Amino acid sequence: MSESKLNLIELLDYIDPSTLNYQEWVNVGMALKHEGYTVNDWDEWSQRDGGRYNDGETEKKWNTFQGTNSPVTGATITQLAKDNGWHSHYDDDNSFLDWGDSFIATDVDKGYKLVKTDWVLGKEIKEPTDQNWNPSNEVVKYLEALFAPGDIIGYVNDGYLHTKGETEKWLPKAGVYTKTAGEIIDGLRRYQGDIGAVMGDPNTNSGAWIRFNPLDGQGVKNDNVVDFRYALVESDNMDIAKQNEIIRELELPVVTLTYSGGKSLHAIVKVDAVNYPQYQERVDYLYKIVEKNGLRVDKQNKNPSRLTRLPGFIRGDKKQFLVDTNIGKSSWEEWQEYIEDMNDNLPDPESLADLFETKIELAPELIGGVLRQGHKMLIAGPSKAGKSFSLMQLSIAIAEGRQWMGFNCTQGKVLYVNLELDEKSAKMRFIEIYNRLGQGHEHVSNIDVWNLRGKTSPMDKLAPKLIRRAQKENYIAVIIDPIYKVLTGDENSAHEMANFTNQFDKIATELGCAVIYCHHHSKGSQGGKNSMDRSSGSGVFARDPDAILDLIELPVTEDRYMALENEMICQTYLDAIRKFNPGYKEISQDDQFSKKQMEHHLMAAIHAQPILKEINDQKNAAIESVRQATAWRLEGTLREFPKFKPVNAWFKYPIHILDESLQDIKLEEESEPWKKTTKKSNETRAEKSKRELEEAFNFLSEDGLPISINDLASYFEIEKQSAYRKVKKHKEFVAVDGMISKKETVNK
Repeated sequence: MSESKLNLIELLDYIDPSTLNYQEWVNVGMALKHEGYTVNDWDEWSQRDGGRYNDGETEKKWNTFQGTNSPVTGATITQLAKDNGWHSHYDDDNSFLDWGDSFIATDVDKGYKLVKTDWVLGKEIKEPTDQNWNPSNEVVKYLEALFAPGDIIGYVNDGYLHTKGETEKWLPKAGVYTKTAGEIIDGLRRYQGDIGAVMGDPNTNSGAWIRFNPLDGQGVKNDNVVDFRYALVESDNMDIAKQNEIIRELELPVVTLTYSGGKSLHAIVKVDAVNYPQYQERVDYLYKIVEKNGLRVDKQNKNPSRLTRLPGFIRGDKKQFLVDTNIGKSSWEEWQEYIEDMNDNLPDPESLADLFETKIELAPELIGGVLRQGHKMLIAGPSKAGKSFSLMQLSIAIAEGRQWMGFNCTQGKVLYVNLELDEKSAKMRFIEIYNRLGQGHEHVSNIDVWNLRGKTSPMDKLAPKLIRRAQKENYIAVIIDPIYKVLTGDENSAHEMANFTNQFDKIATELGCAVIYCHHHSKGSQGGKNSMDRSSGSGVFARDPDAILDLIELPVTEDRYMALENEMICQTYLDAIRKFNPGYKEISQDDQFSKKQMEHHLMAAIHAQPILKEINDQKNAAIESVRQATAWRLEGTLREFPKFKPVNAWFKYPIHILDESLQDIKLEEESEPWKKTTKKSNETRAEKSKRELEEAFNFLSEDGLPISINDLASYFEIEKQSAYRKVKKHKEFVAVDGMISKKETVNK
């Protein structure tokens, strides 16, 4: 054994191997070997976990520990011992506390460590004397605290002796799970406290148990739990008095605190989960907090159908009794807010004394002149703007180190969080965009896609899961598309949207990457608005990101479509000549932009009718794509960079193609903003609503035929019920079986 200040064997007395997972158990072995201890030391300690110990397993595993460049050291064992109440006299903290001082730790930002366990003296519990012992009252008080009279409960007051090696332990039998709490309470009162007459004769060797969540009366598994109200906190790694004090210092929302008749207190804690997944999340959070503060909880107690000790019964020579009820915070929400407030993780104020002496290194640019790494960017626009395609195109630009919308992108790994498309459709879109760009896909491995369609959760739940999965991937950008799928709260509430957007800060801070997301425009004309004011909902959306890029559609005249059509036809003919007759004479620049001249060149260069037919089909497809194309202007509001010149592009499925010839197009009402005010004042809310509905119907309907309520709701980006209400306000429209029609059409 190497010379050391600490004897690790003594520290192992503070660590129960049965509470560790497999990797933690292996880490202890690796640490012992690294510090010069023997396999026998590890084996002897491992035998304390009689349920999982297998003879010979430690030696077999020990021989695989060959050492690494990052070894597991004795510090691992030291930390585990500290987590379980051990205190070293080598610690630097020699501060003195008066006896009346709080035990809440001052370094609360160090990982949810709230209680100074080194200073916990213990709060004694008082066992009822035989003269004061009233078992029936204990049961009644406990049931009334936890359950409503109609709740079906499961209890066990008899056990059997289980023997394994030299260890004997009383385990519960099946018990009863068909009676209500009210029936038990009424029976105890009716039979004047005769527990045996109501609940069956108890076994004083085993004591009694109860399931702390109500059941359906059909069984005692997790599936039989009907309300996920409570979780069990039980720890036997320190004496009862210290357990009692820590539970109280943590302000846990405890409904009942019971002495088990053994080595632990059983705290039934309010979690009030709406379903099993939320129950799991809250119990994981609860256990993390109590373990950080010295209580090594039994992980087997995570199940909502788990048994806990029922007060009012004898267990061997000890009483199982109720220590207290309704202590700590009044609800889970209040307690969690208290914990988070105590762990705000805020940095200390920083002096600017050396401001001019120290060189400031800004975060590198991810999108040149637009966005830095570690910052946030919002892309806003109406439906049909191709926002998702643009974000995929941006993913490719970052992965390949190319330009996006004319801006240079730093090359690196990017995570695209796909919330809307199914997995195969998302992959096909990436293929289509790559192929249309025509620049190869050498670094496509730099793109990871997290497909969450049908598996999404609110952003405050998604963010920690995303961070956990991405921590080791070195992403320089995370793209979330679209955010309405994970939106929490009312988007018009500044408070709720601030909480929502804070999740993007957490992702950016924890991963050191840029976070990019898109949002939709508010309703109505956008031409006269600043880019900051076009996003739907609270102004938080406009003020939170470091960069806002806004897409707004340009009004394109028929002349411009004709010019674009001419350009596409000429390019189709030129490509065909170069492909099928590469030796054809040089074509002048003027001819290359004349449809008539290019037709002459085509006829002169190619004579085979099948090829000409193929080219004609390509021409028709090009014309069709032109008629489907839409023109867009990208404007920006930037925090870190000066405003850039608006970028103009055609959206030709599936990519945006820059075209600065669109620069001369003025947005609607851009030149005469007074018109907007006049129009607004002359139009009532009802008239506006009617006009918007008529515009939507005309846009969605083919030749006046009925449209579906789902399409209408999608157009306005509102719920289906809201769409129904919008239709019912106007007598010109009628809704029948999910279809919207004009009444004049129906009458015909």
